[in-house]
Amino acid sequence: MAQITRNVTNAEDGFLVENSCRYLIHDRDSKFCEQFDGLLRSVNIEPVKLPPRSPNLNPYAECFVLCLDRLILLGEKSLTYVLNEYITHYHLERNHQGIGNTLISLRPDSDKDRERDIKCQERLGGLLKFYHRPAA
Repeated sequence: MAQITRNVTNAEDGFLVENSCRYLIHDRDSKFCEQFDGLLRSVNIEPVKLPPRSPNLNPYAECFVLCLDRLILLGEKSLTYVLNEYITHYHLERNHQGIGNTLISLRPDSDKDRERDIKCQERLGGLLKFYHRPAA
């Protein structure tokens, strides 16, 4: 972890420094030791430990990690592709649980809509699915 921390905080090409990150949130895994936190502090990034026993503190991030856990990534290009697909699905296709489990961008169902077949659109080989009725 110390070497990874050095790589991401490198002044020339470390993405944490390039993007002027001020905080890094992490859980209490033993791999995030004092040396890890010290390296972050040395480049003015404040490590923030999550509270103990809080597995559902950020369920959206956990869902994303579960998505990545089911894939074999072969480099930066495949990671970028997966990130773009997931972000598109997250913002445009997934049901929004806070507003009645409906999509924001779609108009309410009419009787004609209910008569049409439901289609399934898949992303990432079926890992992400979106069900919809095609336009008339």
